[in-house]
Amino acid sequence: MSLLKLPIVECAGDARALGNQQGEQLRERIFAFIDQRLTAFAEYSRERGGPSIEQFLAAGGACLRVFETWHPDGAAENAGIAEAAGVRPEALYATTNMTDVRDVLLLPASKSDEGCTSLLVPAALSQSSQVIVGQTWDLNPTDLDFVVAVHRRPTAGPETWSVTCAGALSLTGMSELGVAVGTTNIKTKRSRVGVGYLSLLHRALQARSAADARELVGRAPRAAAHTYWLADALGATELECDPETVIERRADPQPLARTNHCLSDVMRGAEGEAPTASSQKRLARAETQLRSGAQSVATLQALMRDRTDGVDSINRYTEDAQGTTTNACVIAVPARRELWACRGPADRGEWLQLKFG
Repeated sequence: MSLLKLPIVECAGDARALGNQQGEQLRERIFAFIDQRLTAFAEYSRERGGPSIEQFLAAGGACLRVFETWHPDGAAENAGIAEAAGVRPEALYATTNMTDVRDVLLLPASKSDEGCTSLLVPAALSQSSQVIVGQTWDLNPTDLDFVVAVHRRPTAGPETWSVTCAGALSLTGMSELGVAVGTTNIKTKRSRVGVGYLSLLHRALQARSAADARELVGRAPRAAAHTYWLADALGATELECDPETVIERRADPQPLARTNHCLSDVMRGAEGEAPTASSQKRLARAETQLRSGAQSVATLQALMRDRTDGVDSINRYTEDAQGTTTNACVIAVPARRELWACRGPADRGEWLQLKFG
């Protein structure tokens, strides 16, 4: 079986131009991505007697209005993508931020296990004595066809790489300043109209440092619950967030792993659903491996390939029939400005180094 290839999108200019170039290059993929995300939402909502697609799009539009005020340049980039692709900005925003917009309408939500596994290694526990961070990004199996790497060279602000979906703003990646960001999904019963998680990551990726990124995420009018990891050469931090609460953990002196359930007592009290077996087993496996010895890019890649726990493994396949697959993997070494990524599961995608300059 040939390895999955990661498509590359290059863009440069001001916010609108960055968006226009992405929309032009990804037009057909964006149309198809929006269609499959709306189909996925309709099925998800129908199973729960929930709202219509029209209500979902209206909620996405309301969140987009908040984003326009909070980060005008990011909203302009979203508008540029939509303009060039020939789609409505509200539809693009709602579908790319689907888990947040859906949670605004539907919590308490499903018992399906969505999300990712993140890995944060402090310098003292890495073979190179440098911070190493990474994650698998796991969601709808149908999203796999739309995974791309976007290389942005903005007129103002740092050059960035992000692995994301066609038409979406930044998901997980790193800037030329060595600021790396990512996320895993959690659920609490405190969702509201606010800024979606991709918008937060997109803005955080433009920060001057991980500390600045932490302040941006912590103070943002967040729409729903997520964890965010933020790293640079000086260290790595994780924020367990919902609209009301921010709990911070630092990967120092111990490494940190995270899957898709709340860990802090205050967040567990508002959790939208009980932790799944997959989330618990992936967390246990990641924590055991990260504490087993000095880590490197190669050892994190090996952990992302792990299938020890079958369908509950960190490495998730479409044929597991869990409603979730690993759509992409990313590993960053901020001090070296070194970013590695693959499309799909870690053993089925071609790993590429995404280079700056």
